[in-house]
Amino acid sequence: MDPLSSTARIRLGVVRLNRRLRQERGDGSLPPGPLEVLGHLHRHGPATPGEVAAALRQRPQSLTRAFADLEAEGLLAREAGTVDRRRSVLSLTESGRLALERDMAERDAWLAKALSSLNPTERGVLELAAELMERVADAETPG
Repeated sequence: MDPLSSTARIRLGVVRLNRRLRQERGDGSLPPGPLEVLGHLHRHGPATPGEVAAALRQRPQSLTRAFADLEAEGLLAREAGTVDRRRSVLSLTESGRLALERDMAERDAWLAKALSSLNPTERGVLELAAELMERVADAETPG
């Protein structure tokens, strides 16, 4: 098989599944940008706005509104840094964690139902693929 067509098939599958998971989110769910910020803080713990932006491959300025909105909604907290008090550190609040868990639960429920139509071997292949996709997502950009 041509490696480029294999690459395109993987990309298409990831894009389609991502789109479907977004569609399975309930009314009142957080927009993708703020959801990504909460997800990062949930997985990696407190971070500066610059660290969050770098991890999400965005400029800090492009996330300023998301940070402010999440803080105003009580979903994240902003505190002065311990090393440099001029730099703020963002952390997930309990309300933020609960909002994130609700959002994930809606998508997980749909995915569990969809996966139930697969046999154990197929589900095992997808679990392995998920592990590999995490590694690929964390790979450094060649350059």
